[in-house]
Amino acid sequence: MIIGLYFGSFNPIHIGHLIIANHVLSHCKVDNIWFVVSPHNPLKESSTLLNEHHRLHLVRLAIESERKFKASNIEFSLPKPSYTIDTLTHLQEKYPQHQFKVIMGSDSFQNITKWKNYKQLITHYDLIIYRRPGYEADISLSKRIEMADAPLLDISSSYIRNLIKEHKSIRFLLPDEVLTDIEANGYYKK
Repeated sequence: MIIGLYFGSFNPIHIGHLIIANHVLSHCKVDNIWFVVSPHNPLKESSTLLNEHHRLHLVRLAIESERKFKASNIEFSLPKPSYTIDTLTHLQEKYPQHQFKVIMGSDSFQNITKWKNYKQLITHYDLIIYRRPGYEADISLSKRIEMADAPLLDISSSYIRNLIKEHKSIRFLLPDEVLTDIEANGYYKK
């Protein structure tokens, strides 16, 4: 089976993430998509992160009706911070029957040379890159890169967190189940 690994903080997961994942599932050669919730991205500030278990729960709420989507906590048991190449090595050992492809935005891809063992990553794994507004992707780095012509969405988790802090509506930016859980638990208000 070909698994698309959609790594992210998902802080919180929003409709942009889901639209991208659905597009990749429909238009790229993957059988399933695993949303890999990262406890701590080494290139991001961790002080704004909601607890990893809460973020995993929100991802599960968001994708529960799509049988080809799975929420993964695989990085919770790995050393922190999380490095994609280490997670891929672990997954390949644990699930040798699967082929893994990494799904990432062109904004993340622009920083790929700063990633741990990035040459190993782009040599041994297929990457599916979706465009993010304002970020071009130099796909000449590897022959294993596929550009996904997904809808261009300028929605970010940080934008949603700021709206919550400003007591503004986040309706329609998140699945209803996620919105309800965030409001019921008072997430991101501080």
